Amino acid sequence: MSNMQSNNKVAVIGAGIIGINCAIELQQRGYQVTLLDKTGIGQACSKGNAGHFATEQVFPMADAKLLTQLPKMLLDPLGPISLSIKYLPKSLPWFMQFLANMFNKQRLSNTKALRSLNERALAYYQPLLQAANAQHLFSQNGSLLVFEHTELTQITAIQQSYLAQNVKVSLLTREQALMLEPNLSPNIRYALHFTDVGHTINPLVLSQCLANYALSLGCQFQQFDVNDIIHHSNYVAVSDKQHTHKFDQIVIATGAWSTSILAKLGYKLPLIAERGYSLDLNAQTLNKLSRPVASAERRFIITPMSHGLRLSGTAEFASLSQKPNMRRATMLLQHAQHIIQGLSSPTQPNENAWMGCRPSLPDSLPVIGKAPKHHNISLALGHQHLGLTLGAITGKLIGQIVSGQQTDVDITPFCLTRFNKSLR
Repeated sequence: MSNMQSNNKVAVIGAGIIGINCAIELQQRGYQVTLLDKTGIGQACSKGNAGHFATEQVFPMADAKLLTQLPKMLLDPLGPISLSIKYLPKSLPWFMQFLANMFNKQRLSNTKALRSLNERALAYYQPLLQAANAQHLFSQNGSLLVFEHTELTQITAIQQSYLAQNVKVSLLTREQALMLEPNLSPNIRYALHFTDVGHTINPLVLSQCLANYALSLGCQFQQFDVNDIIHHSNYVAVSDKQHTHKFDQIVIATGAWSTSILAKLGYKLPLIAERGYSLDLNAQTLNKLSRPVASAERRFIITPMSHGLRLSGTAEFASLSQKPNMRRATMLLQHAQHIIQGLSSPTQPNENAWMGCRPSLPDSLPVIGKAPKHHNISLALGHQHLGLTLGAITGKLIGQIVSGQQTDVDITPFCLTRFNKSLR
Protein backbone atom coordinates (compact mmCIF):
# COMPACT_ATOMS: atom_id res chain seq x y z
CA MET A 1 0.00 0.00 0.00
CA SER A 2 1.49 3.35 -0.98
CA ASN A 3 1.52 6.36 1.31
CA MET A 4 -0.59 8.17 -1.26
CA GLN A 5 -3.28 5.55 -1.05
CA SER A 6 -3.11 5.08 2.73
CA ASN A 7 -3.70 8.81 3.20
CA ASN A 8 -6.25 9.15 0.44
CA LYS A 9 -9.76 9.36 1.82
CA VAL A 10 -12.53 8.53 -0.63
CA ALA A 11 -16.28 8.90 -0.16
CA VAL A 12 -18.63 6.76 -2.22
CA ILE A 13 -22.02 8.46 -2.23
CA GLY A 14 -24.79 5.90 -2.64
CA ALA A 15 -24.93 2.48 -0.97
CA GLY A 16 -26.75 0.55 -3.66
CA ILE A 17 -25.16 -2.36 -5.48
CA ILE A 18 -23.08 0.00 -7.64
CA GLY A 19 -21.74 2.02 -4.71
CA ILE A 20 -21.04 -1.10 -2.66
CA ASN A 21 -18.96 -2.61 -5.46
CA CYS A 22 -17.05 0.66 -5.91
CA ALA A 23 -16.33 0.74 -2.16
CA ILE A 24 -15.01 -2.84 -2.18
CA GLU A 25 -12.68 -2.23 -5.12
CA LEU A 26 -11.30 1.03 -3.74
CA GLN A 27 -10.82 -0.37 -0.24
CA GLN A 28 -8.97 -3.35 -1.74
CA ARG A 29 -6.69 -0.90 -3.53
CA GLY A 30 -5.65 0.71 -0.26
CA TYR A 31 -7.93 3.73 -0.15
CA GLN A 32 -9.79 4.58 3.05
CA VAL A 33 -13.40 4.48 1.90
CA THR A 34 -16.49 5.90 3.55
CA LEU A 35 -19.78 4.73 2.07
CA LEU A 36 -22.50 7.38 2.45
CA ASP A 37 -26.23 6.93 1.95
CA LYS A 38 -29.28 8.83 3.15
CA THR A 39 -31.29 5.71 4.01
CA GLY A 40 -29.18 2.58 4.35
CA ILE A 41 -27.41 -0.19 2.49
CA GLY A 42 -29.29 -1.51 -0.53
CA GLN A 43 -32.53 0.28 0.31
CA ALA A 44 -33.43 1.66 -3.15
CA CYS A 45 -33.36 -0.29 -6.45
CA SER A 46 -31.00 -2.85 -4.93
CA LYS A 47 -33.76 -4.02 -2.60
CA GLY A 48 -36.73 -5.20 -4.65
CA ASN A 49 -35.36 -5.72 -8.15
CA ALA A 50 -35.80 -8.82 -10.30
CA GLY A 51 -32.50 -10.32 -9.16
CA HIS A 52 -31.57 -11.14 -12.75
CA PHE A 53 -27.93 -10.84 -13.86
CA ALA A 54 -29.13 -9.91 -17.34
CA THR A 55 -25.92 -10.24 -19.35
CA GLU A 56 -27.99 -11.11 -22.42
CA GLN A 57 -29.49 -7.60 -22.49
CA VAL A 58 -26.94 -6.06 -24.85
CA PHE A 59 -29.55 -4.15 -26.85
CA PRO A 60 -30.45 -0.59 -25.81
CA MET A 61 -34.05 0.19 -24.91
CA ALA A 62 -34.25 2.73 -27.75
CA ASP A 63 -35.55 0.54 -30.57
CA ALA A 64 -37.46 1.79 -33.62
CA LYS A 65 -39.80 -1.21 -33.26
CA LEU A 66 -41.24 0.47 -30.15
CA LEU A 67 -42.72 3.29 -32.22
CA THR A 68 -45.58 1.14 -33.49
CA GLN A 69 -46.05 -0.64 -30.16
CA LEU A 70 -46.02 2.32 -27.75
CA PRO A 71 -49.58 3.65 -28.34
CA LYS A 72 -51.12 0.25 -27.57
CA MET A 73 -48.87 -0.22 -24.53
CA LEU A 74 -49.75 3.20 -23.08
CA LEU A 75 -53.49 2.69 -23.59
CA ASP A 76 -53.49 -0.73 -21.89
CA PRO A 77 -54.10 -0.34 -18.11
CA LEU A 78 -52.22 -3.61 -17.60
CA GLY A 79 -49.55 -2.68 -20.13
CA PRO A 80 -45.81 -2.69 -19.50
CA ILE A 81 -45.38 1.09 -19.92
CA SER A 82 -47.13 3.92 -18.11
CA LEU A 83 -46.56 7.67 -18.42
CA SER A 84 -47.81 10.13 -15.85
CA ILE A 85 -49.53 13.08 -17.57
CA LYS A 86 -48.10 15.40 -14.89
CA TYR A 87 -44.61 14.21 -15.76
CA LEU A 88 -44.97 14.53 -19.54
CA PRO A 89 -43.63 18.12 -19.94
CA LYS A 90 -40.54 17.34 -17.87
CA SER A 91 -39.88 14.02 -19.61
CA LEU A 92 -40.43 15.24 -23.18
CA PRO A 93 -36.76 16.30 -23.77
CA TRP A 94 -35.66 12.84 -22.55
CA PHE A 95 -37.99 11.11 -24.99
CA MET A 96 -36.67 13.26 -27.85
CA GLN A 97 -33.14 12.07 -27.06
CA PHE A 98 -34.47 8.53 -26.69
CA LEU A 99 -35.89 8.72 -30.23
CA ALA A 100 -32.55 10.00 -31.56
CA ASN A 101 -30.84 6.89 -30.18
CA MET A 102 -33.08 4.66 -32.29
CA PHE A 103 -31.19 5.49 -35.48
CA ASN A 104 -29.27 2.47 -36.68
CA LYS A 105 -25.73 3.91 -36.44
CA GLN A 106 -26.23 5.16 -32.89
CA ARG A 107 -28.04 1.99 -31.83
CA LEU A 108 -25.19 -0.18 -33.13
CA SER A 109 -22.66 1.95 -31.27
CA ASN A 110 -24.65 1.75 -28.03
CA THR A 111 -25.04 -2.02 -28.43
CA LYS A 112 -21.29 -2.44 -28.81
CA ALA A 113 -20.69 -0.41 -25.65
CA LEU A 114 -23.26 -2.35 -23.60
CA ARG A 115 -21.86 -5.65 -24.80
CA SER A 116 -18.35 -4.65 -23.71
CA LEU A 117 -19.65 -4.43 -20.13
CA ASN A 118 -22.14 -7.31 -20.12
CA GLU A 119 -19.82 -9.95 -21.54
CA ARG A 120 -17.42 -9.45 -18.60
CA ALA A 121 -20.01 -8.90 -15.86
CA LEU A 122 -20.30 -12.37 -14.31
CA ALA A 123 -16.56 -13.09 -14.43
CA TYR A 124 -15.93 -9.95 -12.38
CA TYR A 125 -18.51 -11.01 -9.79
CA GLN A 126 -17.13 -14.51 -9.16
CA PRO A 127 -14.10 -13.56 -6.99
CA LEU A 128 -16.22 -11.07 -5.02
CA LEU A 129 -18.93 -13.62 -4.27
CA GLN A 130 -16.29 -16.07 -3.11
CA ALA A 131 -14.48 -13.52 -0.94
CA ALA A 132 -17.76 -12.36 0.62
CA ASN A 133 -19.00 -15.95 1.20
CA ALA A 134 -22.01 -15.10 -0.93
CA GLN A 135 -21.90 -17.93 -3.48
CA HIS A 136 -25.08 -19.44 -2.00
CA LEU A 137 -26.98 -16.30 -3.03
CA PHE A 138 -26.09 -16.72 -6.71
CA SER A 139 -27.33 -19.25 -9.26
CA GLN A 140 -26.02 -19.50 -12.81
CA ASN A 141 -28.82 -21.65 -14.16
CA GLY A 142 -29.68 -19.60 -17.22
CA SER A 143 -33.05 -18.04 -18.01
CA LEU A 144 -35.97 -18.43 -20.40
CA LEU A 145 -37.66 -15.87 -22.61
CA VAL A 146 -41.08 -17.36 -23.38
CA PHE A 147 -43.51 -16.65 -26.20
CA GLU A 148 -47.29 -17.11 -26.32
CA HIS A 149 -48.31 -15.63 -29.67
CA THR A 150 -45.19 -14.54 -31.57
CA GLU A 151 -44.62 -16.31 -34.88
CA LEU A 152 -41.70 -18.72 -35.12
CA THR A 153 -40.05 -16.70 -37.88
CA GLN A 154 -39.93 -13.65 -35.59
CA ILE A 155 -38.58 -15.70 -32.69
CA THR A 156 -35.87 -17.13 -34.91
CA ALA A 157 -34.94 -13.60 -36.00
CA ILE A 158 -34.69 -12.55 -32.34
CA GLN A 159 -32.46 -15.54 -31.62
CA GLN A 160 -30.19 -14.66 -34.55
CA SER A 161 -29.84 -11.07 -33.35
CA TYR A 162 -28.55 -12.35 -29.99
CA LEU A 163 -26.24 -14.89 -31.61
CA ALA A 164 -24.79 -12.10 -33.75
CA GLN A 165 -23.75 -10.40 -30.49
CA ASN A 166 -22.14 -13.60 -29.20
CA VAL A 167 -24.92 -14.18 -26.67
CA LYS A 168 -25.43 -17.91 -26.18
CA VAL A 169 -29.08 -18.78 -26.72
CA SER A 170 -30.98 -21.81 -28.00
CA LEU A 171 -34.51 -22.06 -29.39
CA LEU A 172 -36.82 -24.46 -27.53
CA THR A 173 -40.15 -25.95 -28.49
CA ARG A 174 -42.88 -26.09 -25.86
CA GLU A 175 -41.95 -29.69 -25.04
CA GLN A 176 -38.28 -28.81 -24.62
CA ALA A 177 -39.14 -25.82 -22.42
CA LEU A 178 -41.32 -28.03 -20.21
CA MET A 179 -38.37 -30.34 -19.62
CA LEU A 180 -36.59 -27.38 -17.98
CA GLU A 181 -39.64 -25.81 -16.31
CA PRO A 182 -42.56 -28.28 -15.92
CA ASN A 183 -44.88 -25.63 -14.45
CA LEU A 184 -45.02 -23.47 -17.56
CA SER A 185 -48.55 -22.69 -18.73
CA PRO A 186 -50.05 -24.37 -21.82
CA ASN A 187 -50.06 -20.86 -23.31
CA ILE A 188 -46.30 -21.08 -23.90
CA ARG A 189 -45.45 -22.18 -27.46
CA TYR A 190 -41.71 -21.47 -27.69
CA ALA A 191 -38.85 -20.23 -25.54
CA LEU A 192 -35.35 -18.87 -25.93
CA HIS A 193 -32.93 -20.41 -23.44
CA PHE A 194 -30.09 -18.10 -22.38
CA THR A 195 -27.53 -20.45 -20.89
CA ASP A 196 -24.87 -18.10 -19.52
CA VAL A 197 -26.94 -15.78 -17.30
CA GLY A 198 -27.66 -15.98 -13.59
CA HIS A 199 -29.84 -14.71 -10.78
CA THR A 200 -29.69 -14.07 -7.07
CA ILE A 201 -32.15 -15.61 -4.64
CA ASN A 202 -32.23 -12.35 -2.64
CA PRO A 203 -30.91 -9.04 -4.05
CA LEU A 204 -31.09 -7.18 -0.74
CA VAL A 205 -29.24 -9.87 1.22
CA LEU A 206 -26.64 -10.02 -1.56
CA SER A 207 -26.10 -6.25 -1.28
CA GLN A 208 -25.82 -6.50 2.49
CA CYS A 209 -23.43 -9.43 2.25
CA LEU A 210 -21.13 -7.54 -0.13
CA ALA A 211 -21.36 -4.43 2.05
CA ASN A 212 -20.36 -6.46 5.10
CA TYR A 213 -17.34 -7.67 3.14
CA ALA A 214 -16.43 -4.06 2.37
CA LEU A 215 -16.72 -3.22 6.09
CA SER A 216 -14.53 -6.19 6.99
CA LEU A 217 -11.83 -4.71 4.75
CA GLY A 218 -11.95 -1.44 6.68
CA CYS A 219 -14.58 0.53 4.78
CA GLN A 220 -16.86 2.67 6.94
CA PHE A 221 -20.57 3.30 6.45
CA GLN A 222 -22.37 6.45 7.50
CA GLN A 223 -26.01 7.34 7.04
CA PHE A 224 -25.67 10.81 5.58
CA ASP A 225 -27.94 12.77 3.24
CA VAL A 226 -25.59 14.61 0.90
CA ASN A 227 -27.31 17.76 -0.36
CA ASP A 228 -24.25 19.76 -1.38
CA ILE A 229 -20.83 19.06 -2.85
CA ILE A 230 -18.17 21.76 -2.77
CA HIS A 231 -15.17 21.12 -4.97
CA HIS A 232 -11.68 22.39 -4.15
CA SER A 233 -8.45 21.74 -6.01
CA ASN A 234 -7.10 19.38 -3.36
CA TYR A 235 -10.24 18.10 -1.63
CA VAL A 236 -14.01 17.73 -1.94
CA ALA A 237 -16.42 18.71 0.83
CA VAL A 238 -19.80 17.02 1.17
CA SER A 239 -22.46 18.34 3.49
CA ASP A 240 -25.96 17.83 4.73
CA LYS A 241 -27.83 20.63 6.48
CA GLN A 242 -25.72 20.35 9.64
CA HIS A 243 -22.36 18.70 8.97
CA THR A 244 -19.55 18.87 6.43
CA HIS A 245 -16.94 16.18 5.72
CA LYS A 246 -13.81 16.52 3.60
CA PHE A 247 -12.43 13.83 1.31
CA ASP A 248 -9.56 13.66 -1.13
CA GLN A 249 -11.85 12.13 -3.76
CA ILE A 250 -15.49 11.17 -4.10
CA VAL A 251 -17.44 8.72 -6.26
CA ILE A 252 -21.04 9.64 -7.07
CA ALA A 253 -23.18 6.49 -7.33
CA THR A 254 -26.57 7.99 -6.52
CA GLY A 255 -28.72 6.31 -9.18
CA ALA A 256 -32.01 8.04 -9.93
CA TRP A 257 -31.15 10.87 -7.52
CA SER A 258 -28.08 11.98 -9.50
CA THR A 259 -29.52 14.81 -11.60
CA SER A 260 -29.68 17.47 -8.89
CA ILE A 261 -26.26 16.55 -7.46
CA LEU A 262 -24.58 16.86 -10.86
CA ALA A 263 -26.46 20.09 -11.60
CA LYS A 264 -24.78 21.68 -8.57
CA LEU A 265 -21.45 20.78 -10.13
CA GLY A 266 -22.46 22.36 -13.43
CA TYR A 267 -23.33 19.23 -15.43
CA LYS A 268 -26.38 18.30 -17.47
CA LEU A 269 -27.70 14.79 -16.98
CA PRO A 270 -30.81 13.74 -18.95
CA LEU A 271 -31.79 11.09 -16.42
CA ILE A 272 -35.33 10.20 -15.48
CA ALA A 273 -36.80 7.93 -12.85
CA GLU A 274 -38.14 4.91 -14.69
CA ARG A 275 -40.15 3.38 -11.89
CA GLY A 276 -40.29 -0.40 -11.75
CA TYR A 277 -42.54 -2.58 -9.60
CA SER A 278 -42.30 -6.05 -8.11
CA LEU A 279 -44.65 -8.41 -6.29
CA ASP A 280 -43.48 -11.22 -4.03
CA LEU A 281 -45.47 -14.42 -3.84
CA ASN A 282 -45.39 -16.65 -0.78
CA ALA A 283 -43.44 -19.79 0.04
CA GLN A 284 -46.02 -22.02 -1.66
CA THR A 285 -44.43 -20.92 -4.96
CA LEU A 286 -40.90 -21.96 -3.92
CA ASN A 287 -40.64 -24.93 -6.27
CA LYS A 288 -42.50 -23.46 -9.24
CA LEU A 289 -39.36 -22.41 -11.15
CA SER A 290 -35.65 -23.14 -11.10
CA ARG A 291 -34.54 -20.15 -13.22
CA PRO A 292 -35.91 -16.72 -14.24
CA VAL A 293 -38.66 -16.79 -16.87
CA ALA A 294 -39.40 -13.60 -18.82
CA SER A 295 -42.43 -13.02 -21.02
CA ALA A 296 -41.58 -11.55 -24.41
CA GLU A 297 -45.11 -10.26 -25.07
CA ARG A 298 -46.00 -9.16 -21.53
CA ARG A 299 -42.57 -7.67 -20.82
CA PHE A 300 -42.03 -8.79 -17.25
CA ILE A 301 -39.97 -11.43 -15.48
CA ILE A 302 -40.57 -14.10 -12.83
CA THR A 303 -37.58 -14.99 -10.66
CA PRO A 304 -37.33 -17.83 -8.11
CA MET A 305 -36.04 -16.47 -4.81
CA SER A 306 -35.45 -17.74 -1.29
CA HIS A 307 -38.92 -16.62 -0.15
CA GLY A 308 -40.88 -17.72 -3.27
CA LEU A 309 -41.41 -16.16 -6.69
CA ARG A 310 -40.80 -12.48 -7.42
CA LEU A 311 -42.72 -10.89 -10.29
CA SER A 312 -40.95 -7.81 -11.64
CA GLY A 313 -41.35 -5.38 -14.47
CA THR A 314 -43.25 -2.47 -15.99
CA ALA A 315 -41.83 0.96 -16.73
CA GLU A 316 -43.64 3.90 -15.20
CA PHE A 317 -42.36 7.36 -16.10
CA ALA A 318 -43.19 9.60 -13.17
CA SER A 319 -41.42 11.91 -10.72
CA LEU A 320 -39.33 10.64 -7.82
CA SER A 321 -41.82 12.09 -5.34
CA GLN A 322 -45.03 10.88 -6.98
CA LYS A 323 -47.02 8.38 -4.93
CA PRO A 324 -46.50 4.77 -6.11
CA ASN A 325 -49.36 3.15 -7.99
CA MET A 326 -49.22 -0.29 -6.42
CA ARG A 327 -51.74 -1.60 -8.93
CA ARG A 328 -48.74 -1.65 -11.27
CA ALA A 329 -47.29 -4.32 -8.95
CA THR A 330 -50.41 -6.34 -8.17
CA MET A 331 -51.38 -6.57 -11.86
CA LEU A 332 -48.21 -8.59 -12.46
CA LEU A 333 -49.95 -11.60 -10.89
CA GLN A 334 -52.58 -11.59 -13.64
CA HIS A 335 -49.81 -11.75 -16.20
CA ALA A 336 -47.91 -14.42 -14.30
CA GLN A 337 -50.98 -16.67 -14.22
CA HIS A 338 -50.75 -16.81 -18.02
CA ILE A 339 -47.10 -17.96 -17.79
CA ILE A 340 -47.00 -20.32 -14.77
CA GLN A 341 -49.63 -22.86 -13.79
CA GLY A 342 -51.23 -22.90 -10.35
CA LEU A 343 -50.42 -19.40 -9.06
CA SER A 344 -52.84 -18.21 -6.39
CA SER A 345 -53.30 -14.66 -5.20
CA PRO A 346 -51.28 -13.36 -2.22
CA THR A 347 -53.41 -13.03 0.92
CA GLN A 348 -52.20 -9.44 1.44
CA PRO A 349 -50.79 -8.37 -1.95
CA ASN A 350 -50.02 -4.74 -1.07
CA GLU A 351 -47.70 -5.86 1.74
CA ASN A 352 -45.66 -7.81 -0.82
CA ALA A 353 -45.61 -5.04 -3.45
CA TRP A 354 -42.61 -2.78 -4.02
CA MET A 355 -41.60 0.15 -6.22
CA GLY A 356 -38.10 1.34 -7.10
CA CYS A 357 -36.72 4.04 -9.37
CA ARG A 358 -34.38 2.96 -12.15
CA PRO A 359 -31.88 5.64 -13.21
CA SER A 360 -32.54 5.73 -16.96
CA LEU A 361 -30.60 7.62 -19.60
CA PRO A 362 -31.87 7.93 -23.19
CA ASP A 363 -29.05 5.86 -24.71
CA SER A 364 -29.31 3.02 -22.12
CA LEU A 365 -25.62 3.45 -21.26
CA PRO A 366 -24.40 4.24 -17.75
CA VAL A 367 -22.12 7.13 -16.88
CA ILE A 368 -18.75 5.75 -15.76
CA GLY A 369 -15.65 7.93 -15.56
CA LYS A 370 -14.11 11.11 -14.21
CA ALA A 371 -16.23 14.23 -13.98
CA PRO A 372 -14.97 16.33 -16.92
CA LYS A 373 -14.23 19.48 -14.89
CA HIS A 374 -13.37 17.86 -11.55
CA HIS A 375 -10.28 15.65 -11.38
CA ASN A 376 -11.13 14.27 -7.94
CA ILE A 377 -14.77 13.36 -8.63
CA SER A 378 -15.70 10.09 -10.38
CA LEU A 379 -19.12 8.99 -11.59
CA ALA A 380 -20.84 5.58 -11.53
CA LEU A 381 -24.54 6.06 -12.23
CA GLY A 382 -27.41 5.65 -14.70
CA HIS A 383 -27.35 1.85 -15.05
CA GLN A 384 -31.09 1.63 -15.81
CA HIS A 385 -32.13 -2.08 -15.85
CA LEU A 386 -28.56 -3.35 -15.38
CA GLY A 387 -27.45 -2.07 -11.97
CA LEU A 388 -27.21 -5.52 -10.41
CA THR A 389 -25.67 -7.00 -13.55
CA LEU A 390 -22.96 -4.37 -13.91
CA GLY A 391 -22.12 -3.84 -10.24
CA ALA A 392 -18.81 -5.70 -10.13
CA ILE A 393 -17.42 -4.48 -13.44
CA THR A 394 -18.40 -0.89 -12.62
CA GLY A 395 -16.57 -1.20 -9.30
CA LYS A 396 -13.48 -2.54 -11.07
CA LEU A 397 -13.52 0.29 -13.61
CA ILE A 398 -13.95 2.95 -10.91
CA GLY A 399 -10.98 1.49 -9.02
CA GLN A 400 -8.87 1.74 -12.17
CA ILE A 401 -10.10 5.26 -12.93
CA VAL A 402 -9.44 6.59 -9.43
CA SER A 403 -6.01 4.91 -9.40
CA GLY A 404 -5.10 6.40 -12.77
CA GLN A 405 -4.73 3.01 -14.45
CA GLN A 406 -5.79 1.91 -17.90
CA THR A 407 -9.30 0.50 -17.74
CA ASP A 408 -10.19 -3.04 -18.78
CA VAL A 409 -12.92 -1.62 -21.02
CA ASP A 410 -12.90 1.47 -23.22
CA ILE A 411 -14.96 3.90 -21.14
CA THR A 412 -15.22 6.59 -23.83
CA PRO A 413 -18.90 5.72 -24.62
CA PHE A 414 -19.78 6.12 -20.93
CA CYS A 415 -18.27 9.57 -20.40
CA LEU A 416 -20.53 12.37 -19.14
CA THR A 417 -19.32 14.62 -21.97
CA ARG A 418 -21.77 12.89 -24.32
CA PHE A 419 -24.48 14.97 -22.63
CA ASN A 420 -22.26 18.05 -22.11
CA LYS A 421 -20.86 18.72 -25.57
CA SER A 422 -19.33 22.07 -24.59
CA LEU A 423 -16.92 20.19 -22.31
CA ARG A 424 -15.49 17.93 -25.01
